[in-house]
Amino acid sequence: MLKSVRNTPARILIVDDEPANIQVLAESLPGFDLRFATSATRALELAMALAPDLILLDVVMPGMDGFDALRWLKAESRTQHIPVIFVTTMTEVEDEERGFAYGAVDYIQKPVSPAIVRARVRTHLELKRQRDLLEEHAALDGLTGIANRRRFDQELGRSWHAAQRSGLPLTLMLIDVDQFKRFNDYYGHSPGDECLRRVASALDHAFSRGEDLAARYGGEEFALLLAGADGASQAQRALAAVQALQIPHARSDSGLFVSISVGVVTTLAAPGTSADAAMSLADGLLYAAKNGGRDRAEVDNLITGERVTVQPPPVSERPS
Repeated sequence: MLKSVRNTPARILIVDDEPANIQVLAESLPGFDLRFATSATRALELAMALAPDLILLDVVMPGMDGFDALRWLKAESRTQHIPVIFVTTMTEVEDEERGFAYGAVDYIQKPVSPAIVRARVRTHLELKRQRDLLEEHAALDGLTGIANRRRFDQELGRSWHAAQRSGLPLTLMLIDVDQFKRFNDYYGHSPGDECLRRVASALDHAFSRGEDLAARYGGEEFALLLAGADGASQAQRALAAVQALQIPHARSDSGLFVSISVGVVTTLAAPGTSADAAMSLADGLLYAAKNGGRDRAEVDNLITGERVTVQPPPVSERPS
């Protein structure tokens, strides 16, 4: 499910090798979710793990300095959008220009004024909030209101990297509304759009746990990104969610109602593997489901080597 911009207190990472400086900054920022690091190396670890909304970064630190830390943050896709404010005793214009060139959003000189710290932090948090809202809106499909393909591709890349680190399985689904062109030709484009909206809503509600994501992949095709290895049961859920809508389809060869065909891959994101290859396999399974009679899922569990076909029970067998 597409996550909304959160309403919880903003998370700020304060980085300084002097604990006394950290205390001054912390006392200047009541009401925020504050995290701390006394080295650039630890700060990078926390930035990756916590995804803070803002980083207050000292420049002069032993080992890796603030400039090198900022260059690393901006080179990493998972942290490059986090705004960074330098907090430093350095007063030369050349140092300030260097910080902005590397991607800092602001520069606060020590000793700090608590009022200035609060004002600048609030300004950059508000700018980030507005940017996040714009990005969230850009990630929605205009017709159905669920995530679009751009958002799906971004989340798949992020989840794939996370799964490579954790060793946990992922399940990918590609879904096609069966004989949708016939539906459009018979009922018209306005009912066709409403059909897609209802299918999208059913999938989005059926897969709303944790980090699961339902997206419109294009046309009458949808995609699901799910944590875990229970591909067959998840395919059953998707088939049942759409069939339960009981949208009449007088021109379907698969039954009385709108149905879907599904290709499902469960895999481990092992080093050297790619998300694109897994999606290509899911696409092949989708076409196998369509060629096999539609209203079904072809599921390939690459972890166990099991390949199964999943079909929903007849509507008459469903509990009322």
